[in-house]
Amino acid sequence: MPSASVPSLYIRLRKKMQVRRGEPVYLGQIAQLLAEPEYEQKLQMLELYRPDEQDGSLVLIDMMLIVRKVKELYPSMQIELFGEPHALIEIQGRSKPPSLVLIVLVWLLLFVGSGLAIMNFHADVSMAEVHRHIYKLLTGKETEHPLLLQIPYSIGIGIGMMTFFNHLFKKKFNEEPSPLEVEMFMYQENLNHYIITDEYGKMQAKHSREEATSHRDS
Repeated sequence: MPSASVPSLYIRLRKKMQVRRGEPVYLGQIAQLLAEPEYEQKLQMLELYRPDEQDGSLVLIDMMLIVRKVKELYPSMQIELFGEPHALIEIQGRSKPPSLVLIVLVWLLLFVGSGLAIMNFHADVSMAEVHRHIYKLLTGKETEHPLLLQIPYSIGIGIGMMTFFNHLFKKKFNEEPSPLEVEMFMYQENLNHYIITDEYGKMQAKHSREEATSHRDS
């Protein structure tokens, strides 16, 4: 560790966190900190930002704001950053109880839609005719409804879907992420990247307007 005359702060920002509107955002909430014991408590409780009604649902806290706030508190402190130089703050409003009617409607929509998708696929590939042909090859008899094949096939579709998505209601079969979870993760990562880029663009535009205003006033 450096000498006491030159205190150091090692910091790693979290990617994303949630706060309620009106509540302050503290440095200890959005970052992992490592500093001398006599500085750590004050740094943990250092207020960086307080979301108000004018803010949207997402706020970007970048490292420049953190450096400015830390330097106001400890001007001589050296700051070392590890990882990303920004953190996304999701501002939560008043939570509303879920609507049972909406849940039922969404469930019915997904159930009927997935059922129709499977039925249309089977119609396109003539699955019923394939089952009848296989049944005739196996038994030597013809039947309109080869239940000996259709029932296990229908059960296998459900088991295959559960295995593919690695879920049975809230229970997971193993720790491996399902394809749906991977896609949702990639979507969230791309969304966060877009929001961060957009927020940096807004900050740069605001800084440019402030500089232009200061030049006109001078």
